[in-house]
Amino acid sequence: MKETHRYWFVCILSGMLFISADFMRADDKQTGIDIIDCHTHFYDPTRPEGIPWPPENSSLYRTVLPQHLRELKKYQPVTGTVIVEAVNRLEDNTWLLNLAKDDPFIVGIVGRLDPGTPEFAQHVSELAKNPLFRGIRVSVQQVKAMLEQGTLKDFQLLVDLDLSLDVNGGPETPQVIADLAEKVPNLRIVLNHIGNVKITTEAPPSDWQSGIQSAAKHPNVYCKVSALVEGAARDGNKPSESLEFYRPYIDVVWNAFGNDHVIYGSNWPVSERAADYETLQRIVMEYATEKGKEATKKFCSLNAKKAYKWVEREGRR
Repeated sequence: MKETHRYWFVCILSGMLFISADFMRADDKQTGIDIIDCHTHFYDPTRPEGIPWPPENSSLYRTVLPQHLRELKKYQPVTGTVIVEAVNRLEDNTWLLNLAKDDPFIVGIVGRLDPGTPEFAQHVSELAKNPLFRGIRVSVQQVKAMLEQGTLKDFQLLVDLDLSLDVNGGPETPQVIADLAEKVPNLRIVLNHIGNVKITTEAPPSDWQSGIQSAAKHPNVYCKVSALVEGAARDGNKPSESLEFYRPYIDVVWNAFGNDHVIYGSNWPVSERAADYETLQRIVMEYATEKGKEATKKFCSLNAKKAYKWVEREGRR
């Protein structure tokens, strides 16, 4: 082949490879899929009731509403959200329901009530009349106490009302959830933040791994792959922005729960103390796309629809 011809052949081939790489990158992002962020917090300190957290010297002490989430720079567009209420004031549940009433971007609300209290049944039954109210979040300490006391009727009431239970806590949480799932097998349970395990360059802790595997054996248990950057930011560490740093921990969760029981969530705006939204979203989306388009769809919205039975709202997209 003449040198001139060889030159043009290499140029054309290089161009084809460049175009092909562009297509691969576009496909890797799998744009156009429905992405429901299933762990956001919204609040407004200017309300007459104010907010009991965070302290005024925190960067989080500001009005945070759905419009602010929509305005964020993202790796891929978020098409809806399930809000998780972090404050255990009854009126805050109602405030979120009112916030959601005219905003189709909000597809569900996980409220905050205290099972085991005399007024729980009345309050949860009343809130459940609103189809946007999809469950409650509790601490692992509450679940442990109720398991030890054998007082599980309020968890059974959630089943009767077709509501879910989010559980938040430390690395012991997956095993506690496994114990609850065995006692109340029809209760849809969602593990928050993969159990808030500290993420380091060391191998994932063996007790956390065994807890994840125990929880994942129960078909009524789901896991939010959320708060990863916060887990890496413990002890003042600067969180990595590379998927490879988090991969061993995500592998433990995804290999145990499989494609059908992992759920996307951000923990925004709490997450911004560790990383911006685009970064935290990119990390998990890069991992999910390696599993293929169908697995990504399940992770981004379909699994959450099974766990929360969130409401499809007209005008959402």
